Amino acid sequence: MGLIERYIFRRALVAFLATLTVLTGVVWVTQALRQLDLVTAKGQAIGAFLAITGLALPFLVLLIAPFAVVIAAIVTLASLNADSELVVMQASGASRWRTLKPILAIGVAVGALAAFLTFWAAPVGLKQVREALTQVRIDLVASIIRPGRFIEIDDGLTFHIRDRGADGGVSGIVLDDERDADRSMTYLANGGHIVEALDRTLLVMSNGTIQRRIRKDGSLSIVRFDAYAFDLSNLMPEESAPVYRPSERTIFELLSLDEADPYVQQNRGRFHAELHDRLSQPLYPVAFALLVFLFLGEPRTSRQGRSMAILGAIAAVVLARLAGFGAGTLAVRFPVAAVGVYAVPLVAIVGSLAILLSDRRVALPAPLARLVDAIGDLVDGLVRRLPRLPKGA
Repeated sequence: MGLIERYIFRRALVAFLATLTVLTGVVWVTQALRQLDLVTAKGQAIGAFLAITGLALPFLVLLIAPFAVVIAAIVTLASLNADSELVVMQASGASRWRTLKPILAIGVAVGALAAFLTFWAAPVGLKQVREALTQVRIDLVASIIRPGRFIEIDDGLTFHIRDRGADGGVSGIVLDDERDADRSMTYLANGGHIVEALDRTLLVMSNGTIQRRIRKDGSLSIVRFDAYAFDLSNLMPEESAPVYRPSERTIFELLSLDEADPYVQQNRGRFHAELHDRLSQPLYPVAFALLVFLFLGEPRTSRQGRSMAILGAIAAVVLARLAGFGAGTLAVRFPVAAVGVYAVPLVAIVGSLAILLSDRRVALPAPLARLVDAIGDLVDGLVRRLPRLPKGA
């Protein structure tokens, strides 16, 4: 790359990294909050929560990276246009390819990153998230041994202990069982142990009471006991290997499916569509970079012209991605629709290159252009009517 190309590439790269970091952080927080209740309710530490949710970051980066390319290209080309740098480069005789090369390089680099993520890193991360959450759900004994906290170990079943001894015993037990529609049971005990006997997990409480309340008439009865065993076995899901969804399998696993697997047989269409979607993912960053350059790669001398170009670039990118999603959805039921999964980004790439090679200038349709002009004039009128601050204010 020459000096101009390196300058544009550096600006686009900084914009891409900033956009990717911010958007990934925002989406990660929103997704992490969905798992917060589960992880904290099961008594897991914040470190375990961060580790589990952090495993999904490759998948989030895969989703966001192509759109970060769009934002970076728009910001870079729009700022070059606003600062008249595109005009100067064109007036000096520089080819539009000198502007395109750094933008396209970002798209190709992100496409290579998307290939690594979609083929291996993202599904491996999602698979580990599934395994970690499964382990959290089945680790019942570890979750209820949390002194001083009220833990809901099942819908309507709340557990609390005051303290835990060095020998594994617990003291100050409160167990409230509201699962029965006709009655509620509250167990209070001075101490107890969790023991394994005859393939059962039992909470053996000592020196306590059972308070039984009938919901229909509100009557209350209290029974004292010296020892009482509460069966926890039915609350502990069996620890079995989770069934991985298509999105949680690497490209190599998708290419070598076990045809005897009942889950594969029931979801053959989803696996078929997932495979083709994975193979097409690396094409989108390149397609998006070319589509944005198609609208913003030429100097625009008016603010309305720049606004229309940005609007056109965004519309083209959104339509292309929606078409890709639509083709992928159809491919689940109609295998022949998988052709569209590849056709959408390839048509965007080939069509953009063909228009650029022909030196044609892309513009919005006349009705849409007039609408944008009208909106721009309206905004200008409103701005002019606003009172101006005095100088020095």
